[in-house]
Amino acid sequence: MLQAADLTIRLHANDDVVIARNEIAADTVLTRESNVRITGRIPAGHKIAVRRIEAGKPVKRYDQIIGFATRPIAPGDHVHVHNLAMGEFEKDYAFGSDVRPIDYAAAPASFQGIVRPDGRVATRNYIGILTSVNCSATVARMVADHFRNRLQDFPNVDGVVALTHKTGCGMASEGEAMDLLRRTMTGYAQHPNFHAVLGIGLGCEANQIRVWMDSAKLKSSKALQTFTIQEKGGTTKSVRDGIARVQELLPEANKVKRETVPASHLILGLECGGSDGYSGISANPALGAAVDRLVRHGGSAILSETPEIYGGEHLLTRRAVSQVVADKLLARIRWWEGYTARNHMSMDNNPSAGNKAGGLTTILEKSLGAIAKSGTTNLVDVVEFAEAVKVKGLNYMDTPGYDPVSATGQVAGGANLICFTTGRGSAYGCAPSPSLKLSTNTALWLKQQEDIDIDCGGIIEGGDTIDAVGERIFRLMLATASGEKTKSELHGYGQNEFVPWQLGAVM
Repeated sequence: MLQAADLTIRLHANDDVVIARNEIAADTVLTRESNVRITGRIPAGHKIAVRRIEAGKPVKRYDQIIGFATRPIAPGDHVHVHNLAMGEFEKDYAFGSDVRPIDYAAAPASFQGIVRPDGRVATRNYIGILTSVNCSATVARMVADHFRNRLQDFPNVDGVVALTHKTGCGMASEGEAMDLLRRTMTGYAQHPNFHAVLGIGLGCEANQIRVWMDSAKLKSSKALQTFTIQEKGGTTKSVRDGIARVQELLPEANKVKRETVPASHLILGLECGGSDGYSGISANPALGAAVDRLVRHGGSAILSETPEIYGGEHLLTRRAVSQVVADKLLARIRWWEGYTARNHMSMDNNPSAGNKAGGLTTILEKSLGAIAKSGTTNLVDVVEFAEAVKVKGLNYMDTPGYDPVSATGQVAGGANLICFTTGRGSAYGCAPSPSLKLSTNTALWLKQQEDIDIDCGGIIEGGDTIDAVGERIFRLMLATASGEKTKSELHGYGQNEFVPWQLGAVM
């Protein structure tokens, strides 16, 4: 249990370190930690040793190993990259040992959603323009840009957005990389937050639009139209045709009405970016509390970013509802170990420079905090990148740790809402799914309120609880799903953050 103290936060009785709530000066005495004297300045969010740790010995936070001492560490020392590093150790996977029955809510929560003709429920109402290849990106943007500030007559349309990318050619026409790109495009083409989608290609690219449509078993319709620049006769004619098609779609798109639907229709993507030493103490566990609530009300959540659960995967296998689910997760971990080795990298290349400045030292430490976003509920399924989520409850999706790529996979998998925690600050949005940003500390909230939707810093300061903040997050999720705009939507973020995962060689 988290216990707020005047100067530090202790997360577990067995921990070798405590966390500085604010910057602490040298020679300060920690009266609640057996009068440990600080040996040097400790930045806010960083770790302080509270007992002697010999070189080579494990260091614990959250009652879990976060690394190994590279030299002797004395009580009161700053614990960070200069004296803590990765190391190998046995993990107790204890498959399914933490699986518990779900205590479903007697009176399920609801929101004001948009029910599509086929019964799917949307949280937003966009017209989307997808590209098969980078070569058609400019035309797609020109079509979307035409409608910027021109939708006053269509108040029920959230926007016309161009979702462009940097690939689609210079790659094999078949294989894992192409399958992944096409699966991502399919997820977006079928996403309920789009009233309709217009697909634009060049015409000679490796990722042929017709082949994509056939492989995904997609049918041309008023809600899914396609053409290529070459068949239209060039840029000007293509832009003119694209604008005319969107213009024809807008009146029908504007007819949507919101209605009361159960929260079980929500699929929440879980993201963290610019994490710091507070992430695993405040915003991430508070978001986890909101996830537990969502699952109790019949909804679903997607945890992802495999490089950022690495080293903590044993906490998820314990919650897996079956050996099959646990094995699928571990198979993706093994894939990543091979993938990074093939590219002359390693899984401990994480954390980033910003993470380290915020107090995170190893990927083990970062992963343990990141997993807290998933709450305590059972892990019901594991899916690959951009694969459709089909099982209600907490799902895991294999994605990179790079936020735009990870969220792109989640939206392709069906996420109609994103919650994004940050300790260092973030400027991010995710059309067509609204993205809520949660700050781990109040200092960030005060500095970047225009970008942050909820401050979780009260947990650090001791004036708030994880459960209370989790309830606020859950209520804001329902309001956002009902149409309330997020800070990133007000800024117009979302189009440039569509980033399909690019695998393999560029030819």
